[in-house]
Amino acid sequence: MAALVNYGGNDDICPGPFYSNPTDSSLLLSFGQKADFYRPPCKRSRVTAPLIFRAGEKVIDEKKLPRSIDTLPDECLFEILRRLPGDKERSNSACVSKHWLMLVSSIRSSELAACNKACVESVKHPSPYLNNDVIVDEQKSENNGYLTRCLDAEEATDIRLASIALGTCSRGGLGKLAIRGSNSTRVTDVGLSAIAHGCPSLRVLSMWKVPFITDVGLSEIAHGCPLLEKLDLCQCPLISDKGLIAVAQKCPNLTSLSIKSCSRIGNEGLQAIGRCCPKLKSVTINDCLQVGDKGIASLVSSASSSLERIKLRTLNISDIALAVIGHYGKNVIDLSLTELQDVNEKGFWVMGNTHGLQKLKSISITCCRGLTDKALQAIAKGSPFLKQLFVRKSCYLSDAGLIAFAGTAKALESLHLEDCNQITLMGILDALLKCNAELKSLSLVRCLGIKDISFECSQLPSCMSLRSLTIQDCPGVTSASIQVVGKICPRLQNIDLSGQVGVTDESLIPLIKHSEVGFVEINLTGCVNVTDDLVIMLVKVHGSSLKMLNLHGCRKITDRSLLAITESCSVLDDLDLSSCSVSDYGVALLASARQLNLHILSLASCAQVTLNSLPFLGNLGLSIMGLNLQDCSLISTHGLRLLEEKLWWCDIIS
Repeated sequence: MAALVNYGGNDDICPGPFYSNPTDSSLLLSFGQKADFYRPPCKRSRVTAPLIFRAGEKVIDEKKLPRSIDTLPDECLFEILRRLPGDKERSNSACVSKHWLMLVSSIRSSELAACNKACVESVKHPSPYLNNDVIVDEQKSENNGYLTRCLDAEEATDIRLASIALGTCSRGGLGKLAIRGSNSTRVTDVGLSAIAHGCPSLRVLSMWKVPFITDVGLSEIAHGCPLLEKLDLCQCPLISDKGLIAVAQKCPNLTSLSIKSCSRIGNEGLQAIGRCCPKLKSVTINDCLQVGDKGIASLVSSASSSLERIKLRTLNISDIALAVIGHYGKNVIDLSLTELQDVNEKGFWVMGNTHGLQKLKSISITCCRGLTDKALQAIAKGSPFLKQLFVRKSCYLSDAGLIAFAGTAKALESLHLEDCNQITLMGILDALLKCNAELKSLSLVRCLGIKDISFECSQLPSCMSLRSLTIQDCPGVTSASIQVVGKICPRLQNIDLSGQVGVTDESLIPLIKHSEVGFVEINLTGCVNVTDDLVIMLVKVHGSSLKMLNLHGCRKITDRSLLAITESCSVLDDLDLSSCSVSDYGVALLASARQLNLHILSLASCAQVTLNSLPFLGNLGLSIMGLNLQDCSLISTHGLRLLEEKLWWCDIIS
């Protein structure tokens, strides 16, 4: 017996000891020094002995063997994952791998319905499963679309979109999604489909520069997000009428549509939107060369159309489209027309004389050669409630048209003329004589025809209603014209004279003295001849009402002006001293003024502001929200970091 127990075996058959694992030595019971007895195991032991292979067989590495869960086909995994009891469990399972993430995100809401119904039935007939209460709570969770997500450039990937779809479904639901890509953005229909499957509450979708999104992805959004209200497409070259038709058919709640630089979208898509979207209120179409008169006419002339805002730019439309807008745009309140080269004077004239734009309140016309004196007068006649007129880059509009328009538009409140070189100062003055008592704002930007003229005081109009005046980059306007403004507009509150290098202290003093109300906003950007004397006088007279003062580029402004500001201004919250000759002493004065509660302060390109001003800037208080220290070469990077730590709530630009 002892020989049998002590027999170690033949080395030719199985090398090694009787037990290869030292931990298995417990199988032998020792009763003495020379006597051992064998006890059979009560539990099956793990096989640790080396495997014996026949000749020609390959040795398989256990580490390289796939896990059993990975050997399942996607169909089986799909069925398992869609039967998970709630959103939380599905989100957790998506963390296993990218493969599982994309698989879970491909599950539609309708494919979960049967499983959810089964869960509800199990609640009605309780089972020993202890987590039934948790399942009931998750099924009651609402998905109202409270969350907003925005992906920029490299962040925009299919994996990120799938993560958003799963991560937001159990946290209130995704309501707004913006994808701001680039030419290298790799977002495809797969990622957009994940959003469609997991975010049925989506109401706003914006996609800019996504070159790989096609009609398939947009169709998935249409089918999975029926609550969609706003759609913004910009530079989506693979989206065509097919995708837009799907949105029209599946998203009846659409209220806003914006299409920019989408070369494959044409009339058919817009016709479908006009037929199927009765709640549409706003349409913006830019640089879509396949859009013509038929598409625009269908949108506006639809029987159920309730359009309120129309913006058209760089389209191949003619006078027909404008005639349809003028006839059927009964609900339009805001109209913008830009770079419509095929629209002639006849189109604008018909649009005004059809008298369909009765509710129009604001119109903007830019770079349209069809806008003439006759056309502008027709628009005024057809829009009795017009309050705002914006005209930019008009070569054919003259004083006669402006005067006729001013006499007809009785409700006009705001007039903006930009790059209208046929307009003169005499035309502006005559228009002010014709205007009603409602005109509150006048803006003249780069109007080269406006120049100083000689006239008698008896010829000057009186415009008591004007509250805001903007004269920017009009080189013909000098001191004489500014003095006239002060006499005819005594109730001005906001003045913008940006770029008027001919403005001096002498020209602005009458404007300040003749004011019957306090100035609120004054912009003197680029007025290089303005000095401290003017600022001191300004803040003494209007310091109690002045809220914004912009002295950008006024190099003659020094610390004297800042001393006057700290003594006289009590409600000033926006001060721009960029490129001025202020120093650390002036900064210290601003910081020590207790009555000042500045929200925005700009000291960009102030060469005399040094590192010594940082302690004073740190004491500006909790009211400061924006601080511009760009191009302050005497302030070190380390000092800026310390300032950022102290003013952690403030947005510091350096």
